[in-house]
Amino acid sequence: MRLGQAIGIAAALALPAHAAERSPRWIATWGTSQLSLEDKDALPALGGDRGVTVRQTVRVAAGGERVRVRFSNAFGRAPLTLAKARAADVPLTFAGRPSTDIPPGAEVYSDEAAVSIPRGGDLTISLHLPRPGDLRTGHPGARATTIVAPGDQVDAATPTGGTSVPRWFAIADVEVSAPASARTSAAGTIVAIGDSITDGYGVAPDTNTRWTDVLAARLRGSTALAGWGVVNAGIGGNRVTLDGLGPNLLARFDRDVVARSGTKVAIVLEGINDLGTLTREKPATPAEHAALVRRITAGYVEIARRARAHGIRIIGGTVMPFVGNDYYHADAANEADRQAVNAFIRQSGTFDAVIDFDAALRDPARPDRLAPAYDSGDHLHPSAAGFAAMARAVPLALIAGPLPARAEPGPSIALTFDDIPVHGALPPGATRAGVMRDLVAALKAAGAPAHGFINGARQVGDADAAAATAAWRAAFPIGNHGYEHRGVDELNGGGFRDQLVRNEAAVGSSARWFRYPYLSEGATAARRDAARAVLAERGYRIAAVTASFADYSYNDPYARCMAKRDAAGVAALERHWLAAVRLDAESARARMRALYGREVPLVLLMHVGAFDARMLPRTLALYRAMGFRFVALDAAQADPVYAAANDPAMPGPSPDLARSAAEAGVVPPAAALPSIDFGKLCQ
Repeated sequence: MRLGQAIGIAAALALPAHAAERSPRWIATWGTSQLSLEDKDALPALGGDRGVTVRQTVRVAAGGERVRVRFSNAFGRAPLTLAKARAADVPLTFAGRPSTDIPPGAEVYSDEAAVSIPRGGDLTISLHLPRPGDLRTGHPGARATTIVAPGDQVDAATPTGGTSVPRWFAIADVEVSAPASARTSAAGTIVAIGDSITDGYGVAPDTNTRWTDVLAARLRGSTALAGWGVVNAGIGGNRVTLDGLGPNLLARFDRDVVARSGTKVAIVLEGINDLGTLTREKPATPAEHAALVRRITAGYVEIARRARAHGIRIIGGTVMPFVGNDYYHADAANEADRQAVNAFIRQSGTFDAVIDFDAALRDPARPDRLAPAYDSGDHLHPSAAGFAAMARAVPLALIAGPLPARAEPGPSIALTFDDIPVHGALPPGATRAGVMRDLVAALKAAGAPAHGFINGARQVGDADAAAATAAWRAAFPIGNHGYEHRGVDELNGGGFRDQLVRNEAAVGSSARWFRYPYLSEGATAARRDAARAVLAERGYRIAAVTASFADYSYNDPYARCMAKRDAAGVAALERHWLAAVRLDAESARARMRALYGREVPLVLLMHVGAFDARMLPRTLALYRAMGFRFVALDAAQADPVYAAANDPAMPGPSPDLARSAAEAGVVPPAAALPSIDFGKLCQ
């Protein structure tokens, strides 16, 4: 290297401060995702040897005084020649030349051009392609009119002899810059990446009413955010981890988000096609459903890491309902998957913030469906009103303001007690009312809310039992457990309804939680569905059980040991009980985290028994030592995992943690309990 060359290179690298100040800061103000064009989406065959002119119009978000355009040959099989290009009335150049060849798989920027464009303005970009057959890259879902005309008509005011197509070709980004004195240093680009809902399926051409368009209009109305750009990186049919129409989310995230100039925020709304495709052709096993949820949520974790590595704020959008859609025909299992994915988005802490599109657009009466006013008619894509509602659901404070603290939630548990007023044998001298008073006192001392479930027949003619019920009712809410504690499979015809309604006199008219006797919804789907229909008709929610250490096994041997004054037997029961409590809690937490990737509130089943009352203070202390918070049943079952239990009108079954874990192949931690024979102890 000659000395003059070295000096020239050093001078170029060491730009003076005033030169750096003059260099523009580019912001992507419009953009789209690139796909490999199928033959049906290719350029019309016009012009012969003269090639074609392609005139495309895009609506920008932020305005500026200078423009540059990024052109793409990402999916090309040969170099793509741009013989001439123009933005508005200004010719575009490439490294000072009027034409360029874009290598296969590559993208190029035009030189900056003095084009002044207002916020929310339209920019027309014209290209002359001498070999249009080389063009294999574009975006079919433009919802905008592109003119394709024969020959070189780039400079024509109105091309003639052309045809219009609703696609974009080769244009990836429009970027704007303003002089340093007029720039807002806080301005940047928001990239919304997703599927057809973000791409704007159903939007009429040239109306610019996608939810991202409406969001851009909101930004322009904000003094603080008026200079922000918005890029729509939606692709119809796109999925998180598998290719479909276009590369999967993980494959395209770097090009579509990270590589955009000025990107500061990414909004991710993707997953509905993964959920629907799983079962579109044939049913899936429970293990396949669980594996899909894990793949989707793992994909979210990966893109969040990439975004943060580049200083990009990443915001997750919850997946909206799609039950009723004829293409995907979602069932209860698909809905459960959606709820699990949304719970991860909301609660895992993977995203810097969350936009709850699901809450904004779902039907309050049927939360597994879009609200009618927001439904385009296919029960998957929003209507124009739905797209507007999505834009309104974006809190503008999330764009540039401080983010709310997102602490990882710890474990929580709701305490429920079955078989009020009677369960198990009593030790000598004990009464039902006394057992209940001890239970209530322990709960009150620990500040633990609880919910009880009554069998009304068990207090009829029994003053002690009636007093026990009264003691509970004075302290905690009560739910329906069936009048005689008869299971669904014991009852024929209208028997289930009769047991439910008859017990309402003991429960009270305002109580609407129900717990199945024997925790069974019925041995057949027909019995289950019939019972759920009755519960839905009468406005009940089903109290699920996701934690149980078989507390009901201890009361009878405890009564025998106390009758014989066998202190060793009682001590053995106590050791076994505490070990069972710990093992059950650890196993339930492990199952929940394996299935859903996060903490899910547990609903614990206990009973109104004498040994329960004896052990409850130590049991509550153990849960606290393990880090559990005590929450009400309503709060625990507000978690989306319990959706099918909260609404019996939804397809069953209600959640069963052990069953779901077994079906998904999730094995809890192995541990052994102390050996004990409940039937022989203290005989």
